[in-house]
Amino acid sequence: MCKIPNISVGIKSLDFNMRGKFSVMLTDGRQIIVPVSMFPDIKQMSLKHRNEWMILDHQYFTFEHMTRVYSILDIMNINQPAA
Repeated sequence: MCKIPNISVGIKSLDFNMRGKFSVMLTDGRQIIVPVSMFPDIKQMSLKHRNEWMILDHQYFTFEHMTRVYSILDIMNINQPAA
């Protein structure tokens, strides 16, 4: 993996212990709460498998039992209106 150009913030940790939501802690101290429903493949995972996350290069995350990789842009753009 490589860093995303012009993105200086990274992912510090994930927390899936909220009902219907998950928390993303960023390296600049911010916390973003995201509805799990925005990520259908994560929503289908059991809580046990959701808690087997991995952060890659501070800007991506994936799970032990998943081949898809998400980026910080997937999290940061979650509330952006469609163009």
